[in-house]
Amino acid sequence: MSTSEASTSKASTSKASAGTHVLGPVDQIPLGEGRAFAVDGEQVAVFRLRDGSLRALAAVCPHKGGPIADGTIDNEVVICPLHQHAFELATGCSTTGTEPLRAYRVDTDGDRNLVLETGQV
Repeated sequence: MSTSEASTSKASTSKASAGTHVLGPVDQIPLGEGRAFAVDGEQVAVFRLRDGSLRALAAVCPHKGGPIADGTIDNEVVICPLHQHAFELATGCSTTGTEPLRAYRVDTDGDRNLVLETGQV
């Protein structure tokens, strides 16, 4: 992993198998917030909803490059902090007419580490 990849999040990412990445402990993301991770040269925003469930989307807003991980979330959408474009957390589809974000599968393993799959959702 390069130095630039580690600078996005405090946890290091490791590849568990082809298309699967361990991002570190789930507790590094407070409930109701998101964090950005560098994965295979892409920025991915992982969100930990208030009910404890997880969602993951591409971390850069297609409108003007806003940091999606810093957006406001509820159980359904994330709102880009720059221009208030909204995206469905489950699908990445825009609810405000901009291009969609890529959605990723994310879960935890037996050690409560975040596990991200980079294959198609």
